Formats: sequence, structure tokens, C-alpha cells
Amino acid sequence: MMRRRTLLAGLAGAAFGLSDRAGHAAAWPTRPISVVVPYPPGGSSDITARIVGDRLSQALGQPFVMDNRPGAGGNLGMEVVAHAAADGYTLGLATTAHAINMTLFRKLKYDTLKSFAPVALFTENPLVLVVPAASPSRSVADVIAAAKDKPGALNYATSGIGQSTHLAAELFAIMAGIKLTHIPYRGSAPAITDVIAGRCDMMFDTTQSVLGHVEGGRVRALGVTSLERLALLKDVPTIAEAALPGYVAIAWNGLVAPKGTPGEIVERLNAETIKAFQEPAIAAKFAALGATTRPLSPDAFGAFLQAEIAKWGDVVRRSGASLD
Repeated sequence: MMRRRTLLAGLAGAAFGLSDRAGHAAAWPTRPISVVVPYPPGGSSDITARIVGDRLSQALGQPFVMDNRPGAGGNLGMEVVAHAAADGYTLGLATTAHAINMTLFRKLKYDTLKSFAPVALFTENPLVLVVPAASPSRSVADVIAAAKDKPGALNYATSGIGQSTHLAAELFAIMAGIKLTHIPYRGSAPAITDVIAGRCDMMFDTTQSVLGHVEGGRVRALGVTSLERLALLKDVPTIAEAALPGYVAIAWNGLVAPKGTPGEIVERLNAETIKAFQEPAIAAKFAALGATTRPLSPDAFGAFLQAEIAKWGDVVRRSGASLD
């Protein structure tokens, strides 16, 4: 009889704990929500987070406060999210870098799959292969031919080791069977500046970063890394159609929460995000950035993360890139 009473008391306590957590999830949110952006203000990821955050603030009745925590290739900010309380009041912006970093860094204080609950994929942003305006290369095929003629002579600028701008070029070199020399910079701005000046031969960069330079005639766009052409650069072929069938390299970003965040909160955030994507004003803002939205369920976003980690892990290993 005593054991039975103890068992019933334990079951009642567990049920109370579950109902208590469910009650907290149902009441959420009752205070501001912090979104950790692991990059400086003003970049494409930060802009995307603010666009979606403003809309979620309206939908949920609480401010979504951007907390910029740049450093270590996006790792510092994600460490904050990984160790935050799983109560729905701390979220994080994950990007392509956090799929790449799983293989690139020998020591990480988080695991992109195990430390976070996937919430929603925000946007996908193709990169653009650009060369200086005075470059003799006028097509993707020209770049490949020049690189084959003089292996290692062509260099490419990037926004940093392990960034999507780096790995997109490495994937390009692998698929084309060529050797290129990597010139990493501290960010996209100084990198594209040296491409414009002709000090670097080429660069893969986001549409947002290079569009003004392409339109101003300071660089020449040779190809885009998506499988379909961009409306903003409709005369520029995809790299897949121009020279390398199957080539695709997309810079993406999405929302994650600490592992263990209640499913009700994750599902609500996902549903409100997808609603936001259906609004013409939001779609127009992303279109102006050369980005597209891709509504995925939390489970589908999780599968997407797994696929990205596997894809870029292979590229990192084949490139030989590694960081502490």
C-alpha cells in the first residue's frame, strides 16, 4: 500500500510538472524576447533578423530585441544561445556558417544539431561570382580556363575563413578541377574593395553586397550560385547552366532556440514566421535583398540542417581548411 501511494504521488508530481510547463508555454510570451545575432549590426543576416523580428513583435505582442554578439566566425553568439534557459525568451540566428563550423572548427562549445531546437528557416540568398570590371574573364568558362592554364595563379577574396564566400569558392574549384589561391579578409567590405581595385581576381559574395557594384559597373557578374537565375540579375546565368551542372551554394539563415524549448513555443514561432512570409510587404523587402523565403516546419528545418552539415563538411575536409 505504501509503495502504491508513493507511485501515485510520483505520477501526480510528474503530471503537475508537465501541466505547469504547458501553462507557461500557453502564457508565453509575457516579456521581451532576445534574439542573439552572432554578427555585427548592418549585415545581411542582421537585416533579415530585424525584418522578421519586427513582424513577430507585432504578432506576439512583445518586443523581439536584437542582441548582436559577433566573434569567432559566429560561434560566440551561438554559445550564448546553447547555454540559455529553454523558456522561449532567448533565440538565435543560425546561418550557413553554423553548418560549416561543425567540421571547420576542431573545438566547439555547442553542437548545431544537439544544442538547438530548429524553429524556422528564414531566407536563402545565392552568392554572385564577380570579377573586376577590367578582368579579361567575361564568363565562368573563362575563369575555369584561366585557372587550368596557370594553376594557383588566380586568387579569390572572401569575407573570412570558413564563411559561405570561402566554401562556395572551394566547392567551385573542386567541381571544376582547378586550383585557386584564397585571400581571406575581415569581412565582405574590404574584400570586395580589393576586387574592385583589381588586387584580387574574383569573389563569391551575397547579392546584397555586390548588386550596387554590379549596377555601377565596378565589377562584372559572371554567375550566380543558385539553380535558377535571379530576378535582380536576370541576364547573369547560373554557374550550373554556364559551366558546372549541379553546382549550388546558398547562404541561408534561420531561427533556432535552446534545446528543450517547449514544442508549443517552437510551433507558434514557426507558424507566425510562415504567416509573415506570406505578406507582400515582407516578401518585397526580401526580394530587394535578392533573398527568397522558404517556409519549412521545425522538423523539415532540422533535416535541412543535417543535409547542410554533411554537404559543407565534405567541402571543408576536401579543402583542408581548419580552425581552432
